[in-house]
Amino acid sequence: MNFSTKILLSRLVALLIACVVIATTSLADQTPDSKTVLGPRNPHLADGATALKAGDIEDGVRLTLLGLEYAQGQRERSAALSNLCAGYMLLGNLDDSLDYCNRAVAENDRSWRAHNNRALVYMELERYEEAEADIIRGQELAPNAKNLKVAKGMLLDETQPVTPNIIIDDRREPTEDEG
Repeated sequence: MNFSTKILLSRLVALLIACVVIATTSLADQTPDSKTVLGPRNPHLADGATALKAGDIEDGVRLTLLGLEYAQGQRERSAALSNLCAGYMLLGNLDDSLDYCNRAVAENDRSWRAHNNRALVYMELERYEEAEADIIRGQELAPNAKNLKVAKGMLLDETQPVTPNIIIDDRREPTEDEG
């Protein structure tokens, strides 16, 4: 693995972890009659997201799969599917990752995170046109999302690498002023 590939991979991992969604119940999700906030409706999803963000990918995937079984509503399912997409990619299982990415997008086509995660999987699979389409869709949904900007930069690095115009030849002998 060359140096630029290592940098790309580390950027990819950081970006995936940044796109993990913590599925919790916010105050905005409470009904007007609700007086008590008990925390996440689905603690497995919250614990899974926390584990993924902490780098404990296997446990994060396990907890998120458990949380998906008990997901209530489209918001929790969407978050779980998107997190499984990221988790399986971090484990190197691109087939399962792409499956969960596709399910996340099908569940909620308006989730820029799901499009971003799927774009990252497509880049790993060297399916650059599909990655670009997902990045474009994600940017339509969230034009200022930093993660999408980073993903687009990674895509451009892969598809349109910059070739240096200046070559420095440091083999010369030092001059009298330098030496």
